[in-house]
Amino acid sequence: MRIVFSIGDLNGIGPEVILKSFQKLRETGHSFLVAGSYKAMEYYRKRLDLPVELELVNDAAALSGLCTPHCGVLPVLSVAEPETISPGTVSADSGRIAMLSVAAAAELCRSGICDALVTAPINKEAVALAGYTESGHTGFLGKIFGVSSPTMMFFDPVTELRVALATIHVPLAEVPGRIREMDLTGFLENLARSLKTDFAIALPRMAVLGLNPHASDGGIMGSEEKEVIAPAIASLAGRLQVEGPFPADGFFGAQRYRKFDMVVAMYHDQGLLPFKVLAFDTGVNVTLGLPIVRTSPDHGTSFDIAGSGKASERSCCEAALLALRIVRNRKQTERSS
Repeated sequence: MRIVFSIGDLNGIGPEVILKSFQKLRETGHSFLVAGSYKAMEYYRKRLDLPVELELVNDAAALSGLCTPHCGVLPVLSVAEPETISPGTVSADSGRIAMLSVAAAAELCRSGICDALVTAPINKEAVALAGYTESGHTGFLGKIFGVSSPTMMFFDPVTELRVALATIHVPLAEVPGRIREMDLTGFLENLARSLKTDFAIALPRMAVLGLNPHASDGGIMGSEEKEVIAPAIASLAGRLQVEGPFPADGFFGAQRYRKFDMVVAMYHDQGLLPFKVLAFDTGVNVTLGLPIVRTSPDHGTSFDIAGSGKASERSCCEAALLALRIVRNRKQTERSS
């Protein structure tokens, strides 16, 4: 299989964690490729003195003629090249190249040249400066593939904890309205389908968190649980194993997540705060609902340590390994259907 990395923000730790990950991943026997900037990858390779050999590729058509995975060379498809590279700096140029890299990598997967995409972290401010209205990977990839609402999910390969978000990057004030407007039943059905296809879980068990404190305490602190969340769960009775709504604090505090294959959070920080406490170094971001496989390390650009050699590649490495796992599971599902 061949995995393509999008380079992420050139001024962040993306190139560094890709280079460090490749040093470990090349032993797997699979092929790896970077879509982005050859200049940036070579800059960080030299700056950090990393023993990785890079190969410049100017056209996707040339990828078929590359050496085998065992040769230990990391090809870099040059999508665009920066005027300057300034670690730790926000720039429109780095935001532009980051998104061009994602788009190019996505097309490599769509065409079947690559089997999965692993996205290195981007900086939303830089992306906005470059003129993009979609500043996040999930929404951007959704537009590329015509998927209106792909699901953001986080997975820890160490504990097998999975957390999916009902709403993603929206202001907290908008969350209740989004929950009321969305098809929560359909969301849960799609989530169960992805667990079966991508994670090979035949009968997934899902826990749904409440929106309000204490899951509203019977309506004292909000009505979304009674009017939206509980009815959606009840509508799936007999078809899927879904429980809730649970108060989020007690649910994680009592480690009840260990009894479920998926935890559904109503908004970003409700799910990601406990997840990152439990799996900061090993967590992986997964986009469900796309026709391609996409994973990502669960961390940002870390401008404060960019170019210093201090960045950990653990999450990036786990993201690539998970991408390979999902590809295998999808192929197995296709063969058995």
